[in-house]
Amino acid sequence: MMRWVAIFLVIIGASSYGLLSSFIKLAYGQGFNDGQITPTQMLMGTLCVWLLILFSKASWVNPFKGPWIKLGLIGIFGLALTTSFYNIAISELNASMAIILLFQFTWLTIAIDCVKRRRRPRIAEGIAVVIIMLGTLMAVDVLNTDWHQFNSRGLLYGLASAVTYSVFLFSTGQVKSQLPPLMNSAVMLTASLPVMFILHPPTVFIQANGGYLLLWGLLLGILGQVIPTITFNMGIPRIGSTLAAMLGSVELPVAIIAAHFIIGEQVALLQWFGMGCILIGIVISEYKPKSAAFQKVES
Repeated sequence: MMRWVAIFLVIIGASSYGLLSSFIKLAYGQGFNDGQITPTQMLMGTLCVWLLILFSKASWVNPFKGPWIKLGLIGIFGLALTTSFYNIAISELNASMAIILLFQFTWLTIAIDCVKRRRRPRIAEGIAVVIIMLGTLMAVDVLNTDWHQFNSRGLLYGLASAVTYSVFLFSTGQVKSQLPPLMNSAVMLTASLPVMFILHPPTVFIQANGGYLLLWGLLLGILGQVIPTITFNMGIPRIGSTLAAMLGSVELPVAIIAAHFIIGEQVALLQWFGMGCILIGIVISEYKPKSAAFQKVES
């Protein structure tokens, strides 16, 4: 796969995930709660991936011949927990705040990479983290925000979703699998279901409006599980988790724009400026001096 194709795939996956918060808010507005939406979203997303495998003969391989245990753990900690934490955060906060908290996965992924590789952060990465944090404060309009509207539960789960999502991005780039991307995605999602049903028993499907719930789950599963999981499995191993975190920055503007146009959330000028700072910080984090690159080639 060409590098630019992998980059494009990661951008598509991040953009799809960015749309998720607004549609979840709409589902909550229809009377559903996170305990109903989360398991339905995961189940319908998993079924969609297996359906795609059914029509893709190239994906008909034995999943147990790959690193299925590692993929399953990524599915549990990276997909099931991220979806659960993020959906709870959205139920407690507005869509813009929830995505901004999730967006902390950018610098967290850099931190995980530093710990894993036993290296010190580059100067550019340190500057980027400071800019990202300042940008986040502006993006939430910290000076004019009524913090009484944000409860500690929502803030805690929002930050927890950032941690588990960074684990998902980093781990996806580390696991070497010869399985087709669709099968990788299916193994991750299938492994996440038992954990999901422990947290949220599947009895939520047996109710008067269960048909509407399944329709919402189908839409949210496609946006939050099918598209991101498949595109990330195809793109991240090719470009690496750190660059994937940078490209994942498109989630924030997509989410804020969607929140503005789909559910009518107001976005102040300072918030737009803060989001711009976050994107600049991510770009800076990937800066590598030409001299360093030259020395690497020489060595």
